[in-house]
Amino acid sequence: MVEDEVKLNNAIKRALELQKYAVDAAYDGEAGLDMASGESFDLIILDLMLPKIDGMEICRKIRKAGVKTPVLILTAKGQIDDKVMGLDVGADDYMVKPFSFEELFARIRALVRRSNGNEETILKASNLSLDPVTFKVMQANKNIELSAKEFAILEYLLRHKNQVITREQIVDHVWDYDANVLPNTVEVHVKHLRNKLGEKLIRTVRGFGYEIREKEENV
Repeated sequence: MVEDEVKLNNAIKRALELQKYAVDAAYDGEAGLDMASGESFDLIILDLMLPKIDGMEICRKIRKAGVKTPVLILTAKGQIDDKVMGLDVGADDYMVKPFSFEELFARIRALVRRSNGNEETILKASNLSLDPVTFKVMQANKNIELSAKEFAILEYLLRHKNQVITREQIVDHVWDYDANVLPNTVEVHVKHLRNKLGEKLIRTVRGFGYEIREKEENV
């Protein structure tokens, strides 16, 4: 989240955290460019009018550097020219302030789904389903209660089904940059997930990480 208005930045960050996202905040363009270029994110929310480096230039620079992270521009500028320019330099979507959090959440979900190559709203594997909108997890028609971090880890693994995800990737995507995460924190949360969902859903790939593998159907 790159936004120089501190109150707005903090409000959006808090709202997104309540939606079970891990959010890193930058308050000027220089810090935002450093974070966007040096870290891996699912989405960049970017204001246009920023001190030091403006949002257009950030978007232009990261696209030139090969960063493909989806970019959602937030700005008070509502003119058509600004929207077109923002999209032309590589932004994926555009919202004009003021906006509703409900619309912001919906656009974020759509961009994340699209970037993961998964347009399905409900994430599924075997007899399990996860709804990122209602935060409901069902297994064999039974409601499963998960903590915020358990839900975030499960959602991340489901969005990358049939891929091995490292512990470092889980930490980067589920915890904030400044979080003090102990070495065995991911293992503890995965153990709790297995206690609730069964041992077979999440596979440990020794030396690498974890994977949710969808069973291949016989041809």
